[in-house]
Amino acid sequence: MSEKREEFNKDNYSADSIQALEGMEHVRMRPSMYIGDVGVRGLHHLVYEVVDNSIDEALAGHCDNITVIINEDNSITTEDDGRGIPVDLHKKEGVSALEVVMTKIGAGGKFDKDSYKVSGGLHGVGVSCVNALSEHLTATVYRKGEIWEQEYERGKAMYPVKKIGETDKRGTIVTFKPDPTIFTQTLDYNYDTLASRLRELAYLNKGITIHLIDKRHKKEDGEFEGETFHSEEGLKEFIKFLDATREPLMKDVISFEGEKNGVPVEVAMIYNTSYAENLHSYVNNINTHEGGTHLSGFRRGLTHTLKKYADESGMLDKLKFDIAGDDFREGLTAIISVKVQEPQFEGQTKTKLGNREVSAAVSQSVSEMLTDYLEENPEDAKTIVQKVILAAQARHAAQKAREMVQRKTVMSIGGLPGKLSDCSEQDPAKCEVYLVEGDSAGGTAKQGRDRMFQAILPLRGKILNVEKAMTHKVFENEEIKNIFTALGVTIGTEEDSKALNLSKLRYHKIVIMCDADIDGSHIETLILTFFFRYMKELIENGHIYIATPPLFLVKKGAKKEYAWNDEERLALMEQYGDGAKIQRYKGLGEMNAEQLWDTTMNPEFRTLRQIHIDNGVEADRVFSMLMGDEVPPRREFIEKNAIYANIDA
Repeated sequence: MSEKREEFNKDNYSADSIQALEGMEHVRMRPSMYIGDVGVRGLHHLVYEVVDNSIDEALAGHCDNITVIINEDNSITTEDDGRGIPVDLHKKEGVSALEVVMTKIGAGGKFDKDSYKVSGGLHGVGVSCVNALSEHLTATVYRKGEIWEQEYERGKAMYPVKKIGETDKRGTIVTFKPDPTIFTQTLDYNYDTLASRLRELAYLNKGITIHLIDKRHKKEDGEFEGETFHSEEGLKEFIKFLDATREPLMKDVISFEGEKNGVPVEVAMIYNTSYAENLHSYVNNINTHEGGTHLSGFRRGLTHTLKKYADESGMLDKLKFDIAGDDFREGLTAIISVKVQEPQFEGQTKTKLGNREVSAAVSQSVSEMLTDYLEENPEDAKTIVQKVILAAQARHAAQKAREMVQRKTVMSIGGLPGKLSDCSEQDPAKCEVYLVEGDSAGGTAKQGRDRMFQAILPLRGKILNVEKAMTHKVFENEEIKNIFTALGVTIGTEEDSKALNLSKLRYHKIVIMCDADIDGSHIETLILTFFFRYMKELIENGHIYIATPPLFLVKKGAKKEYAWNDEERLALMEQYGDGAKIQRYKGLGEMNAEQLWDTTMNPEFRTLRQIHIDNGVEADRVFSMLMGDEVPPRREFIEKNAIYANIDA
């Protein structure tokens, strides 16, 4: 834990520290305004809001252990060993401070600077929002030798806060069950999703121990499934975890931890043999995937320091062109974490840091860190500069290849790929394009589609694995050039050579449609890897979908129905009884045009899976592991997840 503990006065945290900012009557009416959506992401966001309270206690130096339990009924219990939410009378509200915290949006100690120096969470909606969106919630507080409790139904207190016993422990326990009338899509918590976020929090807040227990599943020894997350080295360990599937270029992780201009800064980075740039930034534990001043400060400090070292080393003397900022970041994995007392967020999703003072703090930190490392590790320094020079040479080759792509990417029909069967609708918001595996399935899709708004682009075989390819090779690949040209997007600006220009995107739905077999899944993953590495904005803006063709046709006489999994197939077989016949679709080409339209392309009946990035850090790690060079981590992942896979003989 940080030595900052003594800056906080424990006696200051009382009922008067809790400030009620506004009511919560609109939460149930407009839940998406508070938690993003009421689907899978919103459901999991409830857990993060409660855990954020415990993390705030840890940041203030008052909590070391946090436990999250997924109960058998998919309710959630969180427990910490912090000070416990105050329970004494709140003067302004006239009720217990606990009730104020649980029933008033924006109420909490994080708005009182004497109680918390910094806090996580984006908008301060906190646990009261969770309470409003739960059919039942119980809050139990262990504080100053006493146990206090209050229960709520859909955000309303069932009775006043009451004392229920004595204790020698301290902390807060919250158990909540999401309201099924709000979360109509699913109430099922995903263990891996929660584990990824809790692991991330453990790395970002070293010294804290976070336990995750899943009471829905027991291991062979009778114990519940679960993990414990704890990090002594913080971001340094985080980098090692993220880059476990990549080959490092240096002996160790470069890291810095300290305070600059009153801003606590922690940075860790390493170079690897890949061609991807993986920068992850955080403010008060929030993943700022839109970047901001801390990220620009990192880039400036990195570029300035490495450029100065490379110039002084004489290694750039024979280079015939200038080194660009991008060249210094190829094959770089880095994490930047800052703590800001009053963060100012900007951007479309309010995850872009706008505090100007942070930029200089991070830039200075990175410059000091790198200067020391380069001087003390001359061999690593030489390797890094050589990597930068190779990146610059590849960038020039890629620029030429990119210019070829962009010359073809025009709105006139003559500039579109020959294999593209376009639609007649001109409004991109109403248009969709299917990326289809192979000419055979492409032909069937062309016959079955609605030509008004559905376009078809057949892809020949498996596209290039961009995870293992140099950038100019990616842009030279024929299938990838066809995707760029068909979509109408361009890549590269004067400010950022990797920025994607979506202003001329021709289709707002881009649907990947592959066979329902192992090869089809591999092609889907290859295409998704390409989108994630080179066109991530398409995923972030909700444009990428995966089609779900059926696996079976079950028929008996004149009756027939489709099944998308084994459970549906077995249910139909039981329903139809003896004499039912089953057809297994191993490829799209086995369906005729009418069947493909009815099951997979008709908007009235089809199921499209929209691709989201819930955790960019975890997505980066998984793509690297699945599509990179290291075999053992991939084998371990496949063995662990084989239970979920349908393997065709």
